Amino acid sequence: MRATDTLRTALAAILKEEGLAWPVKTVIEPPRDPKHGDLSTNAAMLLAKEAKCNPRELAQKFATRLLERCPDLEKAEAAGPGFCNVTFSQAFWRRTVLDVEAAGKAYGASGTGAGRKVLLEYVSANPTGPLHVGHGRGAAVGDSLARLLRKAGYAVDTEYYINDAGRQMRLLGLSVWLRVLELAGRPVDWPEDYYRGEYIIDIAREMLADDPRLPDLPEAEGQERCYQRAMNEILAGIKADLNEFRVEHQRWFSEKTLVERGAVDAAFTALGRSGYTYEKENAFWFATEQLGDDKDRVLKKSDGSLTYFATDIAYHHDKFERGYDWLIDIWGADHHGYVPRMRAAITAMGRPRDSFDVVLIQLVNLLRDGKPVSMSTRAGTFETLADVLREVGADAARFMFLSRKSDSPLDFDLELAKQRSLDNPVYYVQYAHARICAVLRRAGERGLSLPETVTEEMLAGLDTPEDMALLRKAAAFQDMLAAAARALAAHHVSHYLTELAGLLHSYYARHQVLLADDQPRTLARLALLRAVAQVLRNGLDVLGVSAPEAM
Repeated sequence: MRATDTLRTALAAILKEEGLAWPVKTVIEPPRDPKHGDLSTNAAMLLAKEAKCNPRELAQKFATRLLERCPDLEKAEAAGPGFCNVTFSQAFWRRTVLDVEAAGKAYGASGTGAGRKVLLEYVSANPTGPLHVGHGRGAAVGDSLARLLRKAGYAVDTEYYINDAGRQMRLLGLSVWLRVLELAGRPVDWPEDYYRGEYIIDIAREMLADDPRLPDLPEAEGQERCYQRAMNEILAGIKADLNEFRVEHQRWFSEKTLVERGAVDAAFTALGRSGYTYEKENAFWFATEQLGDDKDRVLKKSDGSLTYFATDIAYHHDKFERGYDWLIDIWGADHHGYVPRMRAAITAMGRPRDSFDVVLIQLVNLLRDGKPVSMSTRAGTFETLADVLREVGADAARFMFLSRKSDSPLDFDLELAKQRSLDNPVYYVQYAHARICAVLRRAGERGLSLPETVTEEMLAGLDTPEDMALLRKAAAFQDMLAAAARALAAHHVSHYLTELAGLLHSYYARHQVLLADDQPRTLARLALLRAVAQVLRNGLDVLGVSAPEAM
């Protein structure tokens, strides 16, 4: 049983015996200073008035009762204004190795999500050009959140929303069409706003080679053919890049289908039932100001055309109609103002506030030789995700993207990501795993092999502060994953792994593992390292990063 569960169970039993109810705001967490114990709770401060007792005296009473009830505790005492701090025995922490071995790949999994149905939508870049590094960060965050939420017991589906309708797609078709005309030697009147990337010229050249008569088509037909060809090729490239990046989408959802099958009208009907829609100046409006937005929004213009907001509402209405309890969108930080607008729509549909969340992705500052690489899809000067993957690999790219909170700007140092040194964050963690594998291989070469499952008695040699630090950190894995899932914060996992790797590297520097004259202690340390390696693998898997056995 985890330390938090052990303390919670024992404390709950004591409160029941005292006729006290468990306070809603009870916190059980590690104290700020590890010297004060393994866990601390504020229960006494919350219950002092009800118990008609001084908070510190009540905390001491709880401490005494906890020591009597819980044999796994080594120490329990009152602290500060009424905290109750507890320290678990070494034997308790040693059992972490047994827990890891018993669970294996499932170690860290929990039932936090209770099977709640989640639809996670991410990347969803317009198929107007290759994915750039900003899309890559959103892809890494989205895919890792899906893995994290599944580990925490949520039923997660993933989706890519294909924006295959609207002005941007018409502009794509026009851009390719104009390049076709240019390559054919026809006069071209270049508009101010069009896609200028080299990839546009490549598509135009391929189309002209396939059909030299293409420039003779009527303009509308030519643009339509260019749009279809360009969208299909670009979308195929996006899928290939995401596959190379180990990013999975279970469903690719077309925006066009919403209008074609009447989903927009269905969403308008749902909004109408809420009383938040009205008509004015021959346009159809949504009264979002009443729901927290800064002003009301047009859904259908006076000419009958739909706004982007209208189709977005229809898309989210469709998601709920498919039976999902929780919608999570990964958006660029430049869309932060759109969040209250969409939340207003969710509220108007009669859905609870916690049924919709947005994770914002801040910009990536890509550096090369200390100088920023400019990124602009239309100007064609951007660095693509595919370029980054070829240069640093999927492991380094994913870990670097996940090394900071997603709504904080990220400096991505290409040179650092390629270094085979402990200054490279992903190498630092992967090397910890490879280092353990090397020790286990050397032990085997010396005839020292661990049984598939160890016993509690075999772990008695784990008694140093460094042993306990590794054990405590490994034991915290499940709580960390559950908290990261609740906060939709995949970067917590990379931070945890970095800290665990740091403890492993320090352990390796301070302690010889393969002791010639102490086989019992050697086997105990090998068992500890094997368990730490499993935790590292499980954590790296959540991030979509490999755990190499040699570096």
